[in-house]
Amino acid sequence: MIIITLQREKCIGCNYCAEFDPENFRMSKKDGKSVLLRSQEKKGFHTIKIPDESIYESADKAAKACPVKIISVKKI
Repeated sequence: MIIITLQREKCIGCNYCAEFDPENFRMSKKDGKSVLLRSQEKKGFHTIKIPDESIYESADKAAKACPVKIISVKKI
């Protein structure tokens, strides 16, 4: 199980997450910030749980590329 979390409010719109992991991230046309696809929002944190562990590598690259460190990826 992979858990990806995004603090969308702090996004600066650099687009790295969408480049490294287009399966899970898109850039919003409305405000230019990152969107974590299929996620649920709770208190400013957008979270998704994915049973497919094959996406871990691309999600981890997106998290590491983020200049403001607002993406976390956990393997449980």
